[in-house]
Amino acid sequence: MANLGEILVYLFWKYPNPNELSKARVVKMIYLSDWRSAIISGKQITSINWIYNHYGPYVNDIIDYIRQDNRFEITSTTNYWGEFKEVISLKKQNISVSLNKETTDILDFVIEGTSKLYWNDFIKLVYSTYPIKNSVKYTELNLVDLADEYKKNTTPNKV
Repeated sequence: MANLGEILVYLFWKYPNPNELSKARVVKMIYLSDWRSAIISGKQITSINWIYNHYGPYVNDIIDYIRQDNRFEITSTTNYWGEFKEVISLKKQNISVSLNKETTDILDFVIEGTSKLYWNDFIKLVYSTYPIKNSVKYTELNLVDLADEYKKNTTPNKV
């Protein structure tokens, strides 16, 4: 598993619209990365124990980490409709990371697939994932087991 700090730094380096990196979007992008990794490799890229709460897949681990890491800052602002949101930013750009290619490929896939989505479409994508569609709210999401289940249920039977 990769270091969460390095994953976050890479995400912030590569994401084309940094002003969209709210707390909720960042957490859900890490979820999507873990989900993609579970499907492809049978393991998550992080050690996060995901919970399906009333905000979908959400845990405080990521935001708690960001608050303690001086490479990041959280700024309060408002969105297009004037509603409160907190945006995360990377303070320094010249930080080295040592992620393997498998991890960066997964992060690039998630960034590419989500960076052009407005919030509502982004949330629809997150809520359409197999773990969310097939789990009960307020339960832990074992992404590795759910990925196995997903592959069994979506792979055509061979004759």
